[in-house]
Amino acid sequence: MSKRECIAMLLAGGQGSRLGVLTKEVAKPAVSFGGKYRIIDFALSNCANSGIDTVGVLTQYRPYLLHNYLGSGSAWNLDESEGGLFILPPYATQTGGAWYAGTADAVTQNLGFIKQNDPEYVLILSGDQLYNMDYQKMLDNHKRHNADLTIAVMPVPWEEASRFGILTTDEDEKILKFTEKPAEPDSNLASMGIYIFNADLLVKTLEEDAEDENSEHDFGKDIIPKLLADGKRLYTYEYNGFWRDVGTIASYHETSMDLLGTKPDFDLFDTEAPIMSNAGAMPPAYVGPDATVDDCLVGNGSSIYGKAVHSIVSTGAVVGEGALVQDSVLLPGAEVKAGACVIRAILGENSVVEAETTLGSSDQSADIAVIGNDTVVAKEAE
Repeated sequence: MSKRECIAMLLAGGQGSRLGVLTKEVAKPAVSFGGKYRIIDFALSNCANSGIDTVGVLTQYRPYLLHNYLGSGSAWNLDESEGGLFILPPYATQTGGAWYAGTADAVTQNLGFIKQNDPEYVLILSGDQLYNMDYQKMLDNHKRHNADLTIAVMPVPWEEASRFGILTTDEDEKILKFTEKPAEPDSNLASMGIYIFNADLLVKTLEEDAEDENSEHDFGKDIIPKLLADGKRLYTYEYNGFWRDVGTIASYHETSMDLLGTKPDFDLFDTEAPIMSNAGAMPPAYVGPDATVDDCLVGNGSSIYGKAVHSIVSTGAVVGEGALVQDSVLLPGAEVKAGACVIRAILGENSVVEAETTLGSSDQSADIAVIGNDTVVAKEAE
């Protein structure tokens, strides 16, 4: 892929309110995941592994931690002198300023970045999805069809199709119809919210959309239906690998547990398309002489003196003597003190479960127990 043939615009301003306390202080793409990663690592790694070296990251909600984490982009090999990673927050102009009004508006407010780089194609991504995709294959498909817009899709169970934007295609992948959350879907191909546009068309369409007072300035609700109605060449690219949008506490916990086992659904150890992280240098993990660790991902700098079973113990987390952590996720710096019991729970960054405290339950019908960052849970008085 030649320089600036294709650049990426990564939408990373989401609040992720359904993740509750996990996103109280940070944007959803900055939430820790998988022991040493943050959610945005997956899209950034996909870009690096696909040879896309110019990435604009559009931030908005509580951006400080995310900005600090992204740094120069060197952790993802995105600190090239020709290209690189660029943080694009909302900004004020002489006529005022405003938060991004929708996914399309976020890109519209940064058309100057696109024009400055003058690419042939623009890849639009979400910063809050977990998957491993070679965007080069999607771009090759886009070129093969001589498409104006290509939308990544994946088959979903028919009973869940009404939850997604659904695309109906002909036998050559050409899009015939796009329906947002249809009551009676006639296809099970769901949009992943990953798009490749011809750059000139994207710029023209977004500039026109910005002038439309009736538009919600959203790719799914406005841009795609308009291009389809205008007779543009819209095609799909079908993806059949692992993909999750961890939008709720239950899905976050379930997806975390999917990383475990001898043959996990999502392989974090893939050397051909590695997931990169800016987790920083830390000492090796320590497992104490009386500790038990079974089916866990254990991050650097963590210490386990008690028992950890089928859990993710992230960087710098601690499991104290005689403590039990089971079916749980300890985010970076979380501490479970001596004799405490944590089951089916998510512990926020730098949180503490005090000694002899019980948090969570093995009851599968109960909600996942969650505590936010920098939270202390003490034993209830008897």
